[in-house]
Amino acid sequence: MAQDRMTQLRDFATRYTAAWCSQDAASVAKFFAPRGSLTINGGTPSVGRGAITEAAQGFMTAFPDLKVYMDDLLEKQGKVIYKWTLEGTNSGPGGTGKRVRISGFEEWRIGDDGLVAESFGNFDAAEYQRQVVHGANGK
Repeated sequence: MAQDRMTQLRDFATRYTAAWCSQDAASVAKFFAPRGSLTINGGTPSVGRGAITEAAQGFMTAFPDLKVYMDDLLEKQGKVIYKWTLEGTNSGPGGTGKRVRISGFEEWRIGDDGLVAESFGNFDAAEYQRQVVHGANGK
């Protein structure tokens, strides 16, 4: 039974990753419950699919060539840990033209409906900002 759950979660996470790569922010939000929330680096939660769409759109606009890769998926104490790497060129409006490659994770609480009820995302914000200015290779 546990293996079936991990297989389902891995399929869900694979489709979620593809949504992030699609340049369709609303497709990311569809993985969340209607009143689900996404909190990035302890900031103000984006609550509801509209707000989650806006949060995802911010990254998609900043990085028109955005790619997200699933690095790992774990389940611990009722939480699902989705580890990812984001890469892209900051070439959106006002962008620096620099290449960014940053890894992070989301900690999900999956609701009874099988969708993300809460996601707490985390990445190194200082390293992200450094890369936006200087590029992933520091150039």
